[in-house]
Amino acid sequence: MHFPIHIAAIDAGSNAIRLVIARAESLTAIYELATERAPVRLGHRAFTRRRIDEETIERAVKAFRGFRELMDLYRVEAWRAVATSACREARNRDELLRRIERKTGIRLEVISGQEEARLVRAAVLAACAGRVEPGVILDLGGGSLEVNLMHGQQMRRSVNLPVGTVRLMETLGIEGRITPEQRELVRDVVLHHLRRSIHGVPAGSHGPAVACGGNVEALAQIAPGAVSAGMATLDLRQLRRRLGEIAGRDLEPRMRRFRIRRDRADVIGIAAVVLDTACEALGLRSLLVPGVGVREGALRELVASRMATVERITKARDERAAGAREGALAFGRRYAFNERHAEQVAGLSVSLFDQLRPVHGLDGHARLALELAGLLHDVGRIVNDRGHHRHGEYLIRYGEIPGLSDELRQVVGSLVRYHNHKSEPDPDHRPYGDLPRDERRRVRLLSAILRLAEGMDSGHQQAVSDVRAVYHVGHVEFDLSGKGDLGPAAAAAQKRAGLFEREFGATAIFHRQREGRRVA
Repeated sequence: MHFPIHIAAIDAGSNAIRLVIARAESLTAIYELATERAPVRLGHRAFTRRRIDEETIERAVKAFRGFRELMDLYRVEAWRAVATSACREARNRDELLRRIERKTGIRLEVISGQEEARLVRAAVLAACAGRVEPGVILDLGGGSLEVNLMHGQQMRRSVNLPVGTVRLMETLGIEGRITPEQRELVRDVVLHHLRRSIHGVPAGSHGPAVACGGNVEALAQIAPGAVSAGMATLDLRQLRRRLGEIAGRDLEPRMRRFRIRRDRADVIGIAAVVLDTACEALGLRSLLVPGVGVREGALRELVASRMATVERITKARDERAAGAREGALAFGRRYAFNERHAEQVAGLSVSLFDQLRPVHGLDGHARLALELAGLLHDVGRIVNDRGHHRHGEYLIRYGEIPGLSDELRQVVGSLVRYHNHKSEPDPDHRPYGDLPRDERRRVRLLSAILRLAEGMDSGHQQAVSDVRAVYHVGHVEFDLSGKGDLGPAAAAAQKRAGLFEREFGATAIFHRQREGRRVA
């Protein structure tokens, strides 16, 4: 598996099920493509009756069906779906897992509290890298509050407290407005579990604190602090001042006042009390809110697990390709090709190939064929400029090029013939027509990429130094960067985009490079 890849993570929490789809270019470059949130409360009755009811199971399966459709649209190659507190405690969780896998092919994994904490820590440490070293990491969910006490990058203590928002709401029978007596009861429960689990650690001795979870992010909007280390913060003093306003409202006024969804509004009062109590006990004054959690940790795990494999495959591929590449260069020099232009087109071609690999799914053999065609696409000009695509195909088909097998020679020859829009793939053309149907499809995909790369250097000036291609459902954005006016390069590529749009089923859009969204 090569980079970039499209990956996804699903967090089936106690209050909602969330999906994130991302494009991973490396372990430190993971960009969000799409997110979905399904308000399915798996914790409903799971903490009181130890079962997930039939209606909730059906809604969860429906949500996963929608997630799978979106993942297929984005050509997601790898994913991890995890379930936390509610599924850990529900006796009938296996029924939920079986039905989701049968209907969608997605295997939902019920992870331990320790694994949940590890994923959150990985996401937080990555988000904070180079900016701040957290002393405390809090993760407030529907089923539990995870408290991690850190020393640098190492965890010195981690405890899972059964004081999540949905659990407390259902076990304590809290609905809508939280009375002062109920607030005290929530506070007593939280303190009881904190004192039993964390003792001997002086309050305020922890260093910067980070908090995760949907309710934490919502509270950071209600009681925001100053941005710190490039992250939003939650001002705990302001939260305490507004605690009565948040907890003391009924559900509908709470939704209107704080502009939050119903399923958020019915637990955010409890979340505010739990967070205020825990932070006071730990001596915290503010919380950094990086906006990451279990999903982002799972994404990083997916990428990390594939890096060694990618490095091994890349090394073997480069060794095999070196001889063929040198043979192609020697052949091109024999026919007085424009070497700088050829290298430019070949480089842009393989860059586009690598970036679009989640969409086309082709292998290293196809990549090598494309690179060689990029190097040799203009060798026919020595015979005649006007028909150089046909002459180039003939020279490659019958010339002596070291390192090219007969199969590879056929594919490269076809790519050279179709590298511009003067000739379209036609089964009556040889050697293209002699190829199996799957190979002809491969040639069309590769020709589409080669045309774009050739267009980006149609002026032979090497103005485009880099291109970034990002697939979205229905279109691909090509961000060009380089020197001078890139308008002609973009226009030439656009003119050659017809085959690409037909074969990839996506509109091609060209513009100057801009920043992407990074999520981990």
